[in-house]
Amino acid sequence: MNRNVLVAGVGMIPFSKPGASEPYPAMGARAARAALDDAGVPYGDVQQAYAAYVYGDSTCGQAAVYGLGLTGIPVFNVNNNCASGSSALFLARQAVQSGAVDCALALGFEQMSPGALKSMYEDRPSPLAGFIESMRAIQGYDADRPRAAQFFGGAGRDYMKQHGIRPDTFARISVKARQHAARNPYAVFRQTVTLEEVLASPMIFEPLTRLQCCPPTCGAAAALLCSEDFARRRGIAPAVRIAAQSMTTDTAPAFESADMRKLVGYDMTRAAADQVFEASGVDPADIDVVELHDCFTANELLTYEGLRLTPEGTAEKFILEGGNTYGGQVVTNPSGGLLSKGHPLGATGLAQCAELVWQLRGQADLRQVEGARLALQHNLGLGGACVVTLYQAA
Repeated sequence: MNRNVLVAGVGMIPFSKPGASEPYPAMGARAARAALDDAGVPYGDVQQAYAAYVYGDSTCGQAAVYGLGLTGIPVFNVNNNCASGSSALFLARQAVQSGAVDCALALGFEQMSPGALKSMYEDRPSPLAGFIESMRAIQGYDADRPRAAQFFGGAGRDYMKQHGIRPDTFARISVKARQHAARNPYAVFRQTVTLEEVLASPMIFEPLTRLQCCPPTCGAAAALLCSEDFARRRGIAPAVRIAAQSMTTDTAPAFESADMRKLVGYDMTRAAADQVFEASGVDPADIDVVELHDCFTANELLTYEGLRLTPEGTAEKFILEGGNTYGGQVVTNPSGGLLSKGHPLGATGLAQCAELVWQLRGQADLRQVEGARLALQHNLGLGGACVVTLYQAA
């Protein structure tokens, strides 16, 4: 079977700094309950649940889902680094599309600690060991600097070398992100910043200053997916359809090209986007709004081109002309993105989903993209995984 899959309901809770949140089971249950309430569907109608998180023990998903009820349904725990939330969404969509179930819940949550991301286990090989060795060969590796910033900062440097763009081009993305987040009550950082403030913040790894790096964040988000028959029986409207979705992992050039852009997932992004556009028949130029994985400003810039929102080598022009914001070609990260809304790893992909569903329903309040009909989501995880999802308004 290959059925249409609808997003029946979405929910999320306001993101917060580490130490200021509820425990993860409470956050997860709140977000899931919000999605169920949004759809008008009782938890007893959910047939499967997919729970995403990165920093947590086995069966954290059950700990969160049990807060909704004890119905005995399968609960799958999903960990795919920063792409965990959209990986849960991918699996829930597959279950509904295949006919295995009529209604599935995708839930993501994260209770994070302050500071840069790090491995939790020191007594076994890191799954990123091959990536670190490749980075060491390309540009070196400093154990005293944040690892993720070295990956994505290095990708930004390689782009600068090839295309000769100015370092402050990256910083402009942070200014845009804060302007968008100022309209989002769910965002952690809602204060606007100037270009001068972004550039004056401490250098983390050139060209990335502190205000160009996403913050560790706690939070949760969820989406309820269903078949068209289920939606009709329950009177669910207005509906948003998943028009196409693709998940990719790394290929040989990521490790063989000596290009930091490929090492951080540029090829995964391009491949997933191309598969989505081919499957849907949608032209990238027709996309109205995008939520993309801006863990660092450098990755947002790279992703403009990876998603074919602008031709290769033109990202600086795209930014300087305002093509990435309201009044431009396509509004990117109206939520404020990971840079300003926050990045609770397991929740990020589902928070992106929630934002885009609200946009396509016309329910995004002050950040609404006028006339939005097609929305694109991009969620990336080193290690690696990339999920690109195309949503269409009913």
